[in-house]
Formats: sequence, structure tokens, C-alpha cells
Amino acid sequence: MPSKPPRPVLWLLGKTGAGKSSLVQALTGQAEIGSGFAPCTRTAQAFDFPADHPVMRFLDTRGLGEVGYDPGEDLRTAEAGSHAVIAVARLDDPVQGPLADVLAELRRRRPKLPILLVHTGADLLGDTGKCDRARAATSERLERAAGGGLPAVTMALPPGQQAEGLDDLRAALAQMVPDLALMMMEERAADAETASFASHRALVLWYAGAAGATDAAPLIGTVSVPALQGAMLHALAARYGLKWTAARAGGFATALGSGIALRLALGHGLRQGAKLVPVVGQTLGAAAAAATSFAATYALGRAAALWLYRSRHGTPPDSDELRAVFTRALQRARDVSG
Repeated sequence: MPSKPPRPVLWLLGKTGAGKSSLVQALTGQAEIGSGFAPCTRTAQAFDFPADHPVMRFLDTRGLGEVGYDPGEDLRTAEAGSHAVIAVARLDDPVQGPLADVLAELRRRRPKLPILLVHTGADLLGDTGKCDRARAATSERLERAAGGGLPAVTMALPPGQQAEGLDDLRAALAQMVPDLALMMMEERAADAETASFASHRALVLWYAGAAGATDAAPLIGTVSVPALQGAMLHALAARYGLKWTAARAGGFATALGSGIALRLALGHGLRQGAKLVPVVGQTLGAAAAAATSFAATYALGRAAALWLYRSRHGTPPDSDELRAVFTRALQRARDVSG
């Protein structure tokens, strides 16, 4: 059983004061992140989110353009393990040469690495015309360095206030790195249960990612996926102040319905068999198994979260509602896992 399933790495690039830390705070919802960063080179730090069951990592290099700073070591480390770059530039800072130089070198060395340009400081210029002109000038400079157009969002990150442009940032990241789509997805908190699940989504995604990773190899997933799903249900129950007992597991299975459980079991067996077919089966079967195990584990966790929350409050959902939540979560997870 893997202790660290694969997780997307977002590399933050920008000058000192560009707003990189504020951007991470806005994305994670954490007021303080400084102590969460751990060094990975002499001048670069990594921040895993959430800390207990991380599903994403932010890699923050020292402010570009600082006196005496040579970004060479950081570039070599970051470019090797990053899934996307977030290039952060303040609209009231027209001097973006250091960032442009790094983007040009990065495009030369890793031409397919996705880059998202984030304009910060939309609240600092005041005048809309000034903001538009600054954004156009910065975009032109950085896109020329990158050798082509860059997707971009504009944000305001005032200290102690709600960030503006956060939904656009989430959407852009989810499009660039599909593995982040479920984490970035903001379900409208129509009720207390949905709001409660938002705080546990990362836990479910961690186990779903682990299930997908282990199920990519022939036969290993036969044992590991059910074990991971069981561990997830125990961990979720604890989050809701309950114990995952045999009686509780039976009640959940009954409410979810034997049809869903049987389809999951049969589908898992068929996927394991497909992975044993030489060459093509081992490639396509492994990919299908990983994607399906990820989606099924996420859907199972989402349905269990609803059932646990409502059971704790004395109003367990009926089978139709539980199955609808499972099916909707399964489709969402399938959409982002391919």
C-alpha cells in the first residue's frame, strides 16, 4: 500500500512581493501557510496540502531578481517534478525581465509544461484603464518570452479580505491539470452536509489517488484497492465522530444497494483480468483500472460522507438519495480521470 500517491505539483514563479504566498492562502483557505513550507533546495520550499493527506503540492522558489540569487539549482529541481507553472506578476510592477528570462529558458527545456499567468494587484492601480494597459503590457512581455500565448487570470489579493478572481483561477488550474479538477471544484454549499464534506474532500481524494495508483499494476489492485477503500471508510467515520463497525458497514451497504456493490466487485475483477493480457492489455487495462478505481473510490467516499453525516444527526438518507449522490460523484470523477 503506497504511503504517498501521486499528486500534482504546482510551481510558483515570480518576483518577491508578487503575491505567491497570498495566492496559496486563497487557494487552500488557510490563513497561515508559512510554517507549512519545507525546504527542498537551499532556496526553494514545498508546501503539501492538506498536511495530513496531501493531494497537491506547491513549490515556491525564491523571489526572482533578488540580488545574489542564481535560480539555476531551483530551476533544475522544480522543472523535473512540476506538472504546471503559475507565473505570478503584479500589475503595478512593470519590470518583469527576471520572470520573462526564466519562462524563456523553461520553454526551451520543457516546451510542453503548462504555464498559467496570474496577474495580481488588480486592486492596487485603481483606474480600470491603467489596469488594462498594465495587464496587456505584462502579458505581451511574458508571452513573447514563452514563445506564444499564455492562459491568464487577474486577481486581487487584499490582506485579510476575500480574494477576487479565485473562481477563474480554480477553473484555469483544473483545465491545465485535470487531476486537480475535483480538488478545485467548489460545490455550492446548499446545505450543512455539503459544507461539511468540503472539509473532508481532500481525505477522500487522497485515498482515491492511492487506489488509482496501486490498481495500475496487475493483481496488486486486487488486494490494495479494497484495503484502501476500507481504510478510507474508517478514517471518514472518525472525521464524523463515529466508528466504522460491522453493523455500520452493513447498514451503509444496504442503503447503497447490492446492485452497486456487485457492479463494483465484478468490474474490479474484469479490470484485473484485462491487465494480464500481454502488451496491449497491460497498457490499456492498467490505465482503465487506475481511472475506474480512482472514480469508484471517490464516489464511495462521497456517498459514505453523506450517510455518516446524516446518520450522526439521526436522519440517514434513503437509498434513492444515496445512490444519486454516488452516481453523480462517480460521473464527476470519471470526467476528470479520463
